[in-house]
Amino acid sequence: MILTDTHTHLYSEAFDEDRDDMIHRAINAGVERFFVPAIDSNYTAAMLQLEKDFPKHIFLMMGLHPTHVKENFKSELTHVEDMLKKHKFYAVGEIGIDLYWDKSTLEIQKEAFRFQINLAKTYKLPIVIHCREAFDEIFEVLETEQSDDLFGIFHCFTGDLEQAQRAISYNMKLGIGGVVTFKNGKIDQYINQIDLEHIVLETDAPYLAPKPYRGKRNESGYIVQVLKKLSELYELSEEDIASITTANSKQIFGI
Repeated sequence: MILTDTHTHLYSEAFDEDRDDMIHRAINAGVERFFVPAIDSNYTAAMLQLEKDFPKHIFLMMGLHPTHVKENFKSELTHVEDMLKKHKFYAVGEIGIDLYWDKSTLEIQKEAFRFQINLAKTYKLPIVIHCREAFDEIFEVLETEQSDDLFGIFHCFTGDLEQAQRAISYNMKLGIGGVVTFKNGKIDQYINQIDLEHIVLETDAPYLAPKPYRGKRNESGYIVQVLKKLSELYELSEEDIASITTANSKQIFGI
């Protein structure tokens, strides 16, 4: 059974003391593929080192995270563009809009989001979307940018059924992680109404650990808890869920 974690911040400082052990724990749990999103240029060197250390398992994305869209965002976007020119990446991400921390940067967040969507189209790559308290704003951008060559993953999807269907209509898979195991997570109430062809698994480690680890540091190996929950909700074997979601990840990332 091969599992794919489509979103894990393996370079996070939260793993500084046991990073290699944590990755090996995940591999031993069946996670053979780790897709690693970017945040900003400060993490690029650490990402490249991870790829060098685990070349058969780690696949990198490049992008500017919306919470890191600040006064210097244009130089950060230049870094993203430069890296895409000279290194192989598997997605542009994570990109999007986050209005939880700072609403004042909305306009430049939108500008950065659009710019990176167009980079993804140029390089024929998927996008990986970060959305926090910004569904309307994200959909507004996707509506104007939608095309046959725009596709990707709506990472850490926490919207309602209508929002899920709308995200899918823009050629997005839904990244499902630990929230599906939460009592108040709500997506467990409707997720089985969505065909599994639209679902990929993720952890967002070190964040959003699933039950029974909620509130603790998340690890990629904990994706098995997400798998178990989806197996219950879809009334399918864990092997079937793993096989379908990994196939979906291959369709998105091209590998």
